[in-house]
Amino acid sequence: MSQKTDELGQPIGFAVPNWSTRPRPPRTTMLGHFCQLEPIDVEQHAASLHAANQLDSEGKNWTYLAYGPFETLDTYRKWMEDTCLGDDPMFYAVIDKTGSAVGVASYLRIDEKAGVIEVGHINYAPPLQKTPAATEAMYLMMKRVFDELGYRRYEWKCDALNAPSQSAARRLGFRFEGIFRQATIYKNRNRDTAWFSILDHEWPALKTCFERWLYPANFDEHGRQRQSLASLTAALRSKELE
Repeated sequence: MSQKTDELGQPIGFAVPNWSTRPRPPRTTMLGHFCQLEPIDVEQHAASLHAANQLDSEGKNWTYLAYGPFETLDTYRKWMEDTCLGDDPMFYAVIDKTGSAVGVASYLRIDEKAGVIEVGHINYAPPLQKTPAATEAMYLMMKRVFDELGYRRYEWKCDALNAPSQSAARRLGFRFEGIFRQATIYKNRNRDTAWFSILDHEWPALKTCFERWLYPANFDEHGRQRQSLASLTAALRSKELE
């Protein structure tokens, strides 16, 4: 892309003609083949989520979150009531094909004017981890942001020491942008924050990768993938660098 300049010869960003403020994400269900995402509801989802989270007996899921673990259903319900019912962050429960709530994720730092939105507060209980539903949930959230709402930028941020989260971001097609040093403090410790993003013009090709991976024929009779999403997104990045 050639560099733009103003009338003074100074470099400026490329034009974004006819831009308008984007809608906020709606509180509606996102339907997939392997799962669906429902706007979080304490009465409907708290007991199922807490039970699923208890299967993480060591509490590893909570290490890089600013809250948890929650020993009792009452404390988990209180956290949900205090944290999960607002407009930003906007929480969804991941519902598997058995009808059980087995994970949560949210939209946050929603900037309608700039068309920027972040995905975060992702917490997948053991029954959801490393399943097609886990990936499909992220695809459904991206699809809403880009295809339905027309945002320009989708962000993923995590503790720079959280290697599994960084790996997940890359597998899902996010591009690494750098480290914000001493970005925040949580659980009485420092956090350097790793930043990742997907831009609107990158989404169509990435969407094709997701749909190829999620296609039922990509899984054998035991549910094992024939081609990995990581290989598809890595091939896409390589092609873009050619």
